[in-house]
Amino acid sequence: MKRMIALLLCLCFALGGCAQGKTEYHTENGGAKPEPSPAPIAAESFEALALGLAAVPDLPEEPDENAFWEQTAALDFDALGESKYNEAYDKLWNEFSAKRDAYYEAVDALRGEGVDPALTGAFASYTLRTARQLMENETEKNVVYSPANLYLALCMLAETADGESRAQLLELLGLSDVEQARKAANSLWRSLYRDGADGKTLLANSLWLNEQVSFKQETVDRLTNDYFASAFRAKMGEGATDEAIHAWINENTNHLLENAANGIQTDADTLMLLISTLYFKGTWADQFSEGATSEDTFTSASGAEQKIDFMHTSKNGTYYRGENFTVASLPFTDGTAMWFLLPDEGVSADELWPKVQGLPMTAVTTTEGCYEAPAFDLLAQEGYGEIHWSVPKFDVDSDLDLIPALRSLGVTDVFTDSADFSPLTDVDALLSAVKHAARVKVDEEGCEAAAFTSMMVGATSAMPEPLPVVEMDLNRPFGFLITGADGLPLFVSIVNTVE
Repeated sequence: MKRMIALLLCLCFALGGCAQGKTEYHTENGGAKPEPSPAPIAAESFEALALGLAAVPDLPEEPDENAFWEQTAALDFDALGESKYNEAYDKLWNEFSAKRDAYYEAVDALRGEGVDPALTGAFASYTLRTARQLMENETEKNVVYSPANLYLALCMLAETADGESRAQLLELLGLSDVEQARKAANSLWRSLYRDGADGKTLLANSLWLNEQVSFKQETVDRLTNDYFASAFRAKMGEGATDEAIHAWINENTNHLLENAANGIQTDADTLMLLISTLYFKGTWADQFSEGATSEDTFTSASGAEQKIDFMHTSKNGTYYRGENFTVASLPFTDGTAMWFLLPDEGVSADELWPKVQGLPMTAVTTTEGCYEAPAFDLLAQEGYGEIHWSVPKFDVDSDLDLIPALRSLGVTDVFTDSADFSPLTDVDALLSAVKHAARVKVDEEGCEAAAFTSMMVGATSAMPEPLPVVEMDLNRPFGFLITGADGLPLFVSIVNTVE
């Protein structure tokens, strides 16, 4: 025991001496104490791994217009009399309109100036390029993807890359530099985000970092602040980490893509994982009547006849006729819409994509890179008439490996030893996996959809050796000391018994 006491006292005086010159813990960022390794966590507790959570806009609750009309319909004019009825109605209306005005003022503030027209054109051109790559010549299986979700993910990837790796990503995105990528991603995020009573477009981004590797804080902060990306740090290759990643994706996609999300697996060489999600829910402005739904035949691309429920309605509206196709849209209550492109009999659906840049839901980029209203008369003629809708109730999904498509679109360096991820880390790395999953469900009430993009970056050089594991199981006599803020010893003790 004398030896233990002497050791503790020596330690006390050593710590006291440090008070004259404060001990610093040097990392890549300088002066920051290393974060302790997080303990294993439950899958639903991914917040425990957070280095920083994105400050997602907190919009006030949008009042439910249907609820307002139900409240007014419940007012009994005969029982209340005209004066009290008007007073009660005015009270409900004033409360509803005040909440509605507050909500839309917050939405307008979030939108700001909106997406720059030049960036709108770049986004439209990117959408057409990626749609053609993924959908042309696909005549058998369903393909569904989210251009907006993938765009945000690729902007984040460009933020973490440099050199030719970044240049190739920016070229695909139609952007000139990373500052423009930040502006494009931020404005696109703000313009799309909606959390209303009748419609939702919820976006979320995250960055998952290997706890054994040093990362450059400036880039992490940039992703958090400009891209609304929450940052997490964990031990890669462990089941608990994978489960936390699955839980984060599932929470942000309303569990619509569980099979695809739960298939993501990290390993010990995983440096980071960039994930972007998008969840959409819209209610038809004029819902289909369930009574008008009936079974009919859908003829697949292979010619197989499939019995499925079709929803039916007729309404006046605008349509567009192009060469071998017709286009019309069904609006949602929040102003968004779902456009349907119907090829003529005998025309394959995959042939449509080169022809749609002249349609109103797309934009084109001028030679100066600016947005230009599409010239409808180039490819499609606008008309107005009575549209008879027969829409199958469907639920389609895709789980895509995007590496072949990105290579074909000119993004190559990030998948080779030439990859440059120096803005994020000095460890040699390459992009080892790009996964995009999406799902769209349509029924009489409306549409629900979700997508996520995950991009895994792995080390190509030796990973740092894991830290030694030291067991401090105080199951036998031990000593302790308590030091003050200046490092001087306040308490010193030997514990021989805890009874």
